Amino acid sequence: MTETDFTRAINLANPRLGASVTYATDDFFADKSRLIDPAEPVFIDGKYDENGKWMDGWESRRKRTPGHDFCIIKLGQAGVIQGVDIDTSHFTGNYPPGAMIEACVSDEDVPDEATEWSELVAKTHLHGDSHHLIEVKNETPWTHLKLHIYPDGGVARLRVYGTFHRNWQAEDYALEHDLLAAGNGGVPIFANDEHFGVLGNIMAPGRGINMGDGWETRRRREPGNDWCVMALGHAGEISKILVDTAHFKGNYPSGVMLQAALIEGGTEDLPALSKHWAELMPKQTLSANAEHVFKDEVKALGPISHIRMNIYPDGGISRLRLFGKLAKE
Repeated sequence: MTETDFTRAINLANPRLGASVTYATDDFFADKSRLIDPAEPVFIDGKYDENGKWMDGWESRRKRTPGHDFCIIKLGQAGVIQGVDIDTSHFTGNYPPGAMIEACVSDEDVPDEATEWSELVAKTHLHGDSHHLIEVKNETPWTHLKLHIYPDGGVARLRVYGTFHRNWQAEDYALEHDLLAAGNGGVPIFANDEHFGVLGNIMAPGRGINMGDGWETRRRREPGNDWCVMALGHAGEISKILVDTAHFKGNYPSGVMLQAALIEGGTEDLPALSKHWAELMPKQTLSANAEHVFKDEVKALGPISHIRMNIYPDGGISRLRLFGKLAKE
């Protein structure tokens, strides 16, 4: 799969972030819930169930009546979508020739017939056993997607990349929040290496479920250290930092250091500029499979909007939390 800019964003259609497939016109051959399974799809030769060949995805039966099949995905919360990946991996003679995606805003698990849907992705020709990366240019925060397939068939996975929208209220300014959390609008921007685990994982809710549920770099065989850049969901003043190395035992970084800046305007050169940002927290020693809480070590920089995390020299971080109060707008 060729990586595009939007695939660095968070997959909003992730069950761990509250997403679910709430309706399908038909999922006779493969259950609709598999469509958003975070794991990569697999093919198991010779595996059958009572309805036929077991497939890792959503698959409807062969349609013998007019019309087409569709399913509805409810996101964990409203999000701005930057792009999608309609993945037909392992579906060869049974993939849909075409697909289209609509979006809506609703408080219901399954929006009713009166709901107004808007086209997000125009009808697109699909290929078998392929990724279809489609950029979306739309700034509306949506809560539901409707994936139409024409006329029937199987889709292995639907990835929906974007940013969660948090509607901050006046009373939120008096409270402390994890300003980097995915649910609060945190954005992974760049990591110099994501060989074993993608950067967006460290913003997910809860503790990591295993070593794959974090950001992990390859073993560094050259001088230097690994690093990443992220944007907070809202500018704020940081008072506490939590670095969690859960499940990383023989491969955790020996140390971590954070830099930060308040960025206004363009962000195209952030990776290059970030090495010059002010020090938010000097280098601290880390240990295996543990939560590390830092308060006194955090410097008072005032409001910040972006951070750079440096790990020494390489390894894995399960979660990063940046607690603080919102900056006044």
